[in-house]
Amino acid sequence: MDITVPRAADFDDISGLFSLAFHDAPEPEVVDIERSVFEPDRALLVRDAGVPVAHATAFTRELTVPGAVLPAAHVTGVAVAPTHRRRGLLTALMRRQLREIRDAGREPVAVLWASEGRIYPRFGYGLAARRCTVQCDTTELRLPDPGPAAGTLRLGRADTHAAELARLYERVRADRPGWSGRDERWWAYRLADLASLRGGATPRRVLLHDGPTGPDGYALYRAKEEWGPTGPCGQVLVEEVVAATGEAYVELWRLLLSVDLTRRLSFRYAALDEPLFWLLNEPRRLGAQLADSLWVRVVDLPAALAARRYATEVDVVLEVTDDLLPENTGRWRLVGGPTGAECVATTAPAGLACDVRALGELYLGGTGLGALGAAGRVRELVPGTVAATAPAFTWHRAPSPMEVF
Repeated sequence: MDITVPRAADFDDISGLFSLAFHDAPEPEVVDIERSVFEPDRALLVRDAGVPVAHATAFTRELTVPGAVLPAAHVTGVAVAPTHRRRGLLTALMRRQLREIRDAGREPVAVLWASEGRIYPRFGYGLAARRCTVQCDTTELRLPDPGPAAGTLRLGRADTHAAELARLYERVRADRPGWSGRDERWWAYRLADLASLRGGATPRRVLLHDGPTGPDGYALYRAKEEWGPTGPCGQVLVEEVVAATGEAYVELWRLLLSVDLTRRLSFRYAALDEPLFWLLNEPRRLGAQLADSLWVRVVDLPAALAARRYATEVDVVLEVTDDLLPENTGRWRLVGGPTGAECVATTAPAGLACDVRALGELYLGGTGLGALGAAGRVRELVPGTVAATAPAFTWHRAPSPMEVF
């Protein structure tokens, strides 16, 4: 069973493999919208007697990292048929994919969402970002009283406001690690409002906030009708909240938390530093639960570490091991700060030692170097190096992915 590069015409077969592996049966309209972002030249497919049995691919997108935006392979569509598990097919796909990304020389990191967290560490992926899921009763939640009105809210449809949404997203994305770039194709995919995916909720609503200089925030949400013995108890399903100003953020949430005939709200992609936690009168009632999100794989170590910025000045020698991409194995001197960085091979003694997975965990600024040291994932070869280096790998905003790809 050889690994091949499929054609666009193979997508229906590949979609059938997804359905088998992930236990779903999407409607034809869902398959068509997934087809619109498929990149066959980046896909890897294994067939057995003509039947697809294993697959992996990647999307060509940008990723915001601390202080920079860079190309990143957005790995997705990883599936193995239940009849072909434990045959090394996943390992073969992951090894080849990483090698191709490295050899192409365009994307210093790869990133993915994991269906199960135990799968990808063996391929060098580290958990780089987490999120909070919010499920709350809104009846007693209150935001600070509004100040003098300086902005207004308006509702609309995605098809008439797509350009405004894209401009706002790009404006905010530059400062939010974990957000992925969206070209026209990805905006069409993101805003596709398929009835089969609404789960009984309304069509998607677009809520825009206009500040003194124009649009400065938006929210995407749905509402779900529900009635109980005492009256209405509907739910607001929040998909995205993007705000360039503090006022826009507060006013968007003020409406979302008080939609008529609703008493509950859910939001799957709250950041760990979501300002809402510090604005509400009773944040405990948000019912926030911690979940994983982005896993990062450093593919080209010196290029990746030089591409991002660092919260404080750093000068450290790292001794790194990488079993799958041996080019990353060795000693590397990282010198950088808030305005730039350089990473070069060196023979100097190392202050810290780790595997490439640990660098992925540190990469977006959401994992503490001290925590990895305490867990034994990073070894301190020179006393005091963890404490001296840890502040540099942090960032002023937590990584906060906005979408599953």
